[in-house]
Amino acid sequence: MPHTDGKRRARLNAIPGVVPSLQNRPKGCPFQKRCDHFVSGLCNEKLPELTAVSDVQSVRCHGFGAQADLVPLHASTSQVDDCLHAPNPVDRTAAPILELQNVSKHFPIRSGFFNRQTGTVRSLNDVSLNIWRGETLGLVGESGCGKSTLGQTIIGLHKATTGKVLFRPIRSQLTGKTDSQLRPYWADIRMVFQDPNSSLNPRMAVYDIIAEVLRVGQDLKSRKDIEGRVLEVLDKIGFSKEFLKRYPHAFSGGQRQRIGIARALAPYPKVIIADEAVSALDVSVQAQILNLLKDLQEELNLTYLFISHDLSVVAHISDRVAVMYAGRIVELADTETIFNASRHPYTEALMSAILEPVPNAHADDTRIRLEGNVPDPANLPKGCPFAPRCRYATSICESSDPSLGEISTDHLLACHHPDVVQNTPVDQLEAMAG
Repeated sequence: MPHTDGKRRARLNAIPGVVPSLQNRPKGCPFQKRCDHFVSGLCNEKLPELTAVSDVQSVRCHGFGAQADLVPLHASTSQVDDCLHAPNPVDRTAAPILELQNVSKHFPIRSGFFNRQTGTVRSLNDVSLNIWRGETLGLVGESGCGKSTLGQTIIGLHKATTGKVLFRPIRSQLTGKTDSQLRPYWADIRMVFQDPNSSLNPRMAVYDIIAEVLRVGQDLKSRKDIEGRVLEVLDKIGFSKEFLKRYPHAFSGGQRQRIGIARALAPYPKVIIADEAVSALDVSVQAQILNLLKDLQEELNLTYLFISHDLSVVAHISDRVAVMYAGRIVELADTETIFNASRHPYTEALMSAILEPVPNAHADDTRIRLEGNVPDPANLPKGCPFAPRCRYATSICESSDPSLGEISTDHLLACHHPDVVQNTPVDQLEAMAG
């Protein structure tokens, strides 16, 4: 599991490879190709017996059987890469590759016999963001805050109600275009969806799922070129040729997510929007996917918008983090600042809820428990949307909505009391509010 400490760029120690196919089990121990203690001539020749090591525990491993002296179980050959990975340098003096200017997305509520509009769901409200080439911007917040809607609005699955989405290097405006006009950009901006089960066509084999992107986007035209690109992408995600004719139902959740990543990667895009790409995976497969995403970014200089509610994962992979609440950005800064010196009360509460892979990490009960829920986007409160749940809220918070402004270099905050998280007493805040 990723940590939120200073080693956030360290490579995660995942179990290598994948579970062997039930139709093609290897001779000997089925775990041999993934094991750090593999012994040639033993593990690949003989299936280990189930050996009792105590009254309540049995294990099927040669390291505990009759030939245990041949298996060095206590001398692991695995080495965790504990050094920090230096990411590709991000040039923020250049123009951002993706720019959002005051983007809002409102959905009408219709009811009655004549299907008249009776209200509005304000999923996104005046969102402005810049993302530079080669960086990873993490987007976090509770369920229902608008994270997925933002990603889908950028790529064009939702049409923005107001605002602009600009894509460079040609600074073309994506908003207001039809699907046919957006088609040339779909090869440059790709999306990895949260649920691979519903995002992959169950009637198409792996080859066709990936090749379809190349045919539709007209990135490659000849059959030979398309086949070569598919094989090249499969190699990058660790798949072999034997998987090409299989259908999505034949794979595990982690393998299906790899197929989703391969489909997004196939046209060699410039930007990938990853919407909860690892949230449904077990921790070892999650580690494999995170390592893969970082390797591909370094190799291809990819740009990621990484949407997730898992703060440990966001801390591990992101260069900057944007915190979203009720369809608005409430804080935006580099990863170290967000996780070590956040200034918004909502960010403070999110940070206190992180589950660290350390026993009794919250034994002192320092977690901040927010009351209530994210406000209904069809009935947002007057003033700051977070005020009804904020333990520092004052009268100005209930009457005036704070705008997003820069409080220090590259640190944006939407809060009437920028020093509130530094334990300013509430009565003093009331006095400051006048």
